[in-house]
Amino acid sequence: MKVNINSVHFKADRKLVAFINEKIEKLSQLYDGVIGSDVTLKLENTETPDNKIAEIRLMIRGNDLYAKKQSKSFEEAADSAVDALKRQLTRRKEKIRSR
Repeated sequence: MKVNINSVHFKADRKLVAFINEKIEKLSQLYDGVIGSDVTLKLENTETPDNKIAEIRLMIRGNDLYAKKQSKSFEEAADSAVDALKRQLTRRKEKIRSR
């Protein structure tokens, strides 16, 4: 599975990229139909500490799944976005099984 990571307004370090790759790989083990993913990391220009945004688009057969989360750190934002995608994947699997 191919994972594209784009960072806007900053350079993502290897540790963050490895963390995100590990999380996305776990998603692909949950569901066989995962083709690839696009991860966009943004640094928002606000005074609040929750200025880091992680957007993950999971490409699967049929429709794509999408999650966007904002948090204090990119790891936390990516982790909560992956959790949201896990819920979406399990709902999709249950929907397919019921047919």
